[in-house]
Amino acid sequence: MARLAFHGAAETVTGSKYLIETDRSRVLIDCGMFQGLKRLRLMNWDPLPFEPSDVDAVVLTHAHIDHSGYLPRFVRRGFHGDVICTPPTEDLIELLLFDSAKNQEQDAEYANRKGFSKHKPAQPLYDSRDVVKALRLVRTEPRDRWFEAADGVRCRFHDAGHLLGSAMIEVEVDEPPKPLRLLFSGDVGRFGAPLYHDPTPPCDCDYLICESTYGDRDHPDVDLLDELAEVVDRSVHRGGVMVVAAFAVGRAQQLIYLLQILIAKGRIPELPIFLDSPMAINATNIFAAYPGEHDLTESELAGISGHRLDGRNVHLSRTVAESKRINDVPGPAIIISSSGMMTGGRILHHLRRRLPDDRNTVLLTGYMAEGTRGRRLKEGAKTLRMHGRDVRVQAAIEAISGLGGHADRRDLLRWLAPLAAPRRVFLTHGEPQAAAALAEQLSTERGWRVVIPKLGETFFLEADQ
Repeated sequence: MARLAFHGAAETVTGSKYLIETDRSRVLIDCGMFQGLKRLRLMNWDPLPFEPSDVDAVVLTHAHIDHSGYLPRFVRRGFHGDVICTPPTEDLIELLLFDSAKNQEQDAEYANRKGFSKHKPAQPLYDSRDVVKALRLVRTEPRDRWFEAADGVRCRFHDAGHLLGSAMIEVEVDEPPKPLRLLFSGDVGRFGAPLYHDPTPPCDCDYLICESTYGDRDHPDVDLLDELAEVVDRSVHRGGVMVVAAFAVGRAQQLIYLLQILIAKGRIPELPIFLDSPMAINATNIFAAYPGEHDLTESELAGISGHRLDGRNVHLSRTVAESKRINDVPGPAIIISSSGMMTGGRILHHLRRRLPDDRNTVLLTGYMAEGTRGRRLKEGAKTLRMHGRDVRVQAAIEAISGLGGHADRRDLLRWLAPLAAPRRVFLTHGEPQAAAALAEQLSTERGWRVVIPKLGETFFLEADQ
């Protein structure tokens, strides 16, 4: 009998890992890193309750670190099977995993040099050599075509509308008397999101594993371009610099695209935009290589051709020296840097420089997981701890909802509307309150059997008789 175990993204939004076991094979759906609260980050160091060397394949929904970032550690611990994803995801995980390794190596070195780590010496979770080994295992498959992941386990990718290359994964398991169907939603994108197509309708399945990040709330019903224009206008009137925390892959490209549309329409001044992230710069080139992945509705409505991801006002900062020179830039100007939840990266140096000045603005552009600096700023923190010191928060903290990459409750219900009742629904990738609210709605309104699995919990999957 097939089994499904939840080794991540259970009652939390990070660390996605779902293990499918049959009598013939083992397949891991996603291999994400835990992020956010310290108790979650420390779980990345814990031994897994199964041997990586016993897993036949890893199949990825998309490239974000909470879905792919544990791969190098998984390989270090003995995994040697295939890592299967869409072609854009292969290109993006190369960027993201090397960046993750570099950040960990640099943070460990900095902690050792400054002496603020409790570990002696501080060590990275994995290094660049582990990333190289992991990337050698990658093979790609296109969307909408069945492929064999392991003996008796077939998969098919469908567009999830969340990120370049993102996919929901339809899984067929050989299980007498007839195949068993599972659908892993991955991260479901928003309807009408800039640059991305709407998520593909879900296929019928016996078991649905569905994200619930925003399962208890809806995004404000506002026009994204209007919302962004108003935030930029307030920043310009303050006279300072607007620092934007953005994921280097996806969010940064959306922001530049929308800012350039606003400039072209004369709704905001032609401000200098500093993209301070080598990974975001490289990701922009990858975006350009997959034009079929893009929905350019906003630019078409504005009468603008192309992506507008570059221009004379866009300044690309690859080197550390170029990044440091941004410290001297006066306002008004816009700095886009990562990481998106402010857990590391160059954004921390810009925050240290700009947060204490009330003329500046910090813009939050998406979901901020519990325990991250982004969540603390959103909740009104007066200080922010970075690199062993507390930094006063004097800058204005702004947030826009329209760039969130996850479907909200309304989008999730719209996406699920055509789906016939699965035998059981598992809600993952949500904090307890969000998952519980969505579970209640699906149970009450649709009569579905909904479970919120706990970390490490295993379920037996029965085929119809």
